[in-house]
Amino acid sequence: MVAFVKPPNPPGKPSGKPTDPCHELPGKLEPRIDALRCEGKADCLRVCPYDVFTLRPLTREEKSVLTPLVRFKIWAHGGKQAFVERPDACHACGLCVTACPEAAIKLVRGVSPMGIAPLE
Repeated sequence: MVAFVKPPNPPGKPSGKPTDPCHELPGKLEPRIDALRCEGKADCLRVCPYDVFTLRPLTREEKSVLTPLVRFKIWAHGGKQAFVERPDACHACGLCVTACPEAAIKLVRGVSPMGIAPLE
């Protein structure tokens, strides 16, 4: 019996994550997360092959600009949201966009620090 040995992941491809081809060069587009929609389910973290996202509790300042309904929704879903920690590592493959059940992520040019959409 012949054993299959998986070759090592290429640089920039973390092990154990999808290797769907991302054709854009990093830094051209960045994910933007709509803080009013994100429920912190972490699907974006699971599908991103470049570890662009992080999941963390919101700071007091971040919560202060949200409506009471959105603050309650965040509390009900564990008090955490996804944030774009490494926007320069994004290859714009769109896996996060399609994985997000709340449709809270878009790929755009030029976003605010940490990938949070400005509240309008």
